Amino acid sequence: MALWVYFDASALIKRYTQESGTPVVNEVFQLAPADLRMCLSLGLLEVISILVRKRNDGRMQEDYFRKALTAFTAEVVQDQRFSKLSVDDALIFDSSVLIERHGLNATDAVLLRSVLATRTTLQEQDDDLLLLTSDKRLVRATRSEGASALDPEIVSLAEVQALFPAADRR
Repeated sequence: MALWVYFDASALIKRYTQESGTPVVNEVFQLAPADLRMCLSLGLLEVISILVRKRNDGRMQEDYFRKALTAFTAEVVQDQRFSKLSVDDALIFDSSVLIERHGLNATDAVLLRSVLATRTTLQEQDDDLLLLTSDKRLVRATRSEGASALDPEIVSLAEVQALFPAADRR
């Protein structure tokens, strides 16, 4: 049984900017093989948008911005092992119930619907899925729907390490 990690943008950005939760995200990158990592394709744009916003408002120097964008592009965007999941109309329409049920915004509802569908597919292969997100509402909604979610800002490194036994690491 393998544990796949589904990153939302709020968690993934922590790999490329120093903020609360960065050590946990970095640990997950060390423990979860690249071919067991995934994100919503729309999340790629969200990460880039956050980097640009931080550069434009002065929280990030231009040279650090360029390094972060280059690292993100290499580790996620261009790495074929890191799965980027598409959004289609069916996923969008199936997400509307999650907006009302959990008070999510549209993007989070689409992401959660994708997490749930992906988890079902993985469980058929005896694998499991963990959503990594710093969005508290999304953590609650994911857990309410019966899936696993962790907030890298509040989980410990030891808790993360326990999810990835040494024998399971590739």
